[in-house]
Amino acid sequence: MPVAIVTDSTVSFPSPVFPGRELVHILSPGWQPKLPAGVERLKASHFPPTLRGADPAPRLVPPRAAELETLYRQLGQQHEGVLVLLHSNHFSPSEEEAQAAAGAVHGKVPVRVLDSLNISLGLGLLVQAAAAASASGMPLAELDLHVRGLLPRVFGMLCVPGLSYLERSGQVNHSQAVVGEYLEILQVFTLDNGQLVPTQKARNPRQLVDVMHEFLSEFTDLSHIALLQGAPAFEAETRALRERLAEEGHTTPISEQIINAPLASFIGPRSLGLFAIRS
Repeated sequence: MPVAIVTDSTVSFPSPVFPGRELVHILSPGWQPKLPAGVERLKASHFPPTLRGADPAPRLVPPRAAELETLYRQLGQQHEGVLVLLHSNHFSPSEEEAQAAAGAVHGKVPVRVLDSLNISLGLGLLVQAAAAASASGMPLAELDLHVRGLLPRVFGMLCVPGLSYLERSGQVNHSQAVVGEYLEILQVFTLDNGQLVPTQKARNPRQLVDVMHEFLSEFTDLSHIALLQGAPAFEAETRALRERLAEEGHTTPISEQIINAPLASFIGPRSLGLFAIRS
């Protein structure tokens, strides 16, 4: 069978149905502390807007190498190889665990591990492209090169009001998080080689429309735009962005998804994201 694609639980797909979807295996999220009895699934809405003065929100636990090794062996019985495409290693050491597991099955199961340098819908855009290529019959070595070639073509921007979450995941320091949340700053980051880089500060949610529009105006050859909604959603802002793009004659397809719990554990539930891929 074609190459299997393994990805992590922070992924969101711009389209729920895409070629090769049956080849994609999403790692189940692990939580610390473990979920209470009777709770099978977390939603982003279960997380507090800030970690300041709130009960500690669950942390996403990276998959262990032993678990991944077992999965690789299982997939190796049904597929000609395994491509592992994970969120940026600036958010967690998942890639290190995946690489260790790949080393353990070296010579038995062909495995390639890639850091997507992205997360959420950016990761989803890459996984969808990898799945489609695999379904078309592309072998593992070529698939690896194909996805590596796509990495520089995917761009991401995140507005994160809950900086205490980024402090916990090591993205900002304590002083930045405290001051930013106290002043209710809407800090905007871009993803640069997988790392969140602060670029702008929006004074209010309405100004985010200008920020997102400016971000998109840098590109003239986008094949898809994916919006990540927070919980609760920035409905007025994303609607205004769509209207502005339509007035300018843009025909690039735009999709929209709600933030999931694994991603919310890294950046907080009240975040807004914009991801795009170039043709």
